[in-house]
Amino acid sequence: MTQRTIHWFRKGLRLHDNPALLAACENASHLYPVFFLDPHFVKGDNYRVGVNRWRFLLECLRDLDCGLRKLNSRLYVVKGRPQDMLPLLFREWCVTRLTFEVDTEPFARHRDREVEGVAAAHGVEVVTRVSHTLFDVEKTIAKNGGSPPLTYQGFQKLLSKLGLPARPVDTLCKAHLQDCETPVADDHEDRYGVPSLADLGKEETECGPRLYPGGETEAVERMERHLKKTNWICKFEKPQTSPNSLEPSTTVLSPYLKFGCLSARTFYYRLLDVYRLNKVHTQPPVSLHGQLLWREFFYTAALGTSNFDRMKDNPVCVQVQWDSNPQYLAAWKQGRTGYPFIDAIMTQLRQEGWIHHLARHSVACFLTRGDLWLSWEEGQKVFEEYLLDADWSINAGNWMWLSASAFFHQYFRVYSPVAFGKKTDKNGDYIK
Repeated sequence: MTQRTIHWFRKGLRLHDNPALLAACENASHLYPVFFLDPHFVKGDNYRVGVNRWRFLLECLRDLDCGLRKLNSRLYVVKGRPQDMLPLLFREWCVTRLTFEVDTEPFARHRDREVEGVAAAHGVEVVTRVSHTLFDVEKTIAKNGGSPPLTYQGFQKLLSKLGLPARPVDTLCKAHLQDCETPVADDHEDRYGVPSLADLGKEETECGPRLYPGGETEAVERMERHLKKTNWICKFEKPQTSPNSLEPSTTVLSPYLKFGCLSARTFYYRLLDVYRLNKVHTQPPVSLHGQLLWREFFYTAALGTSNFDRMKDNPVCVQVQWDSNPQYLAAWKQGRTGYPFIDAIMTQLRQEGWIHHLARHSVACFLTRGDLWLSWEEGQKVFEEYLLDADWSINAGNWMWLSASAFFHQYFRVYSPVAFGKKTDKNGDYIK
């Protein structure tokens, strides 16, 4: 029996290593690649998305549509909640199957359960695949007795029992679509085209410099550029990179991993190829493999911990009586604390949407236990708004860590807002 399939893009905005997308093509006569512009995110009532990240997302969608066009397909951008719009599309397109990538965030899990109920009511088969993380996070937690490891060392020990991640699957190509069509009407661009920032009520003039273009094309090219630097990869130690160099001292692949423009599994195995050819190389947690495992660690901890993004009712989080000072918070957010290093970091964050991880450490420590004694939840909200790579699990996990609320409790180890920046920027070039 042939299928009429909707593949629902959410994260996983790519054609390489996308098993749910390949599953959508199996025995399919029709394929409808869909992305929903959910008003939950567009209106920003419950979710903070800054204009730089909106621009990045729209570039990802345009790049994805371009890639699909080369395969005689198109992307359908549909405005509305998936729960509301899918029943209409099921009927209009006579859909028999819905495929999508597994998402572990609480909002997504609740939404996906609703969607699965809607699909069942319409007789539509639902097929999901894991590919945003290296491992199936639910199985990782089950392997640990039902709770996530809360130390990196414990996590590494657990992963040693799981073996290597699943290998990436093939990139979608014309062969996968040889018996499958994507119907495209003359009014497709008007009905389903990728919108502009203005269409979303956002101002292009509010965007900062476009240093990191969105999309799979840029993601893969960026990865390949770094993979050519074999010596750099083998010697990479993240704590030894500079938080305030004028050019990034790390890969800046995190925004592409966040949106799934780059597969974490693909990057993992490409790095493994380099390591196997060069016996001497750094190891986790400081190596590039180690950075992917940090990502996995926080995804696992987040899925297995209730209320992971807040202090109250969070079983792993120390309960602290943080101060409340709106003036201090605003000064920190707007880069006017009077500490040049801190203010330069927050200015870069607002303008460019990316800052080095040690820069993140510095401003997070300053906001919380180091200087202002304000809640890590407030800092988490600001990062969620401004970062291109704002990732629910990693953002919450890092803020708890850096405020010494969870995972790390040596609260007396504080980054100096003056001396720390001077170590790698003796002339103050970064702050100037």
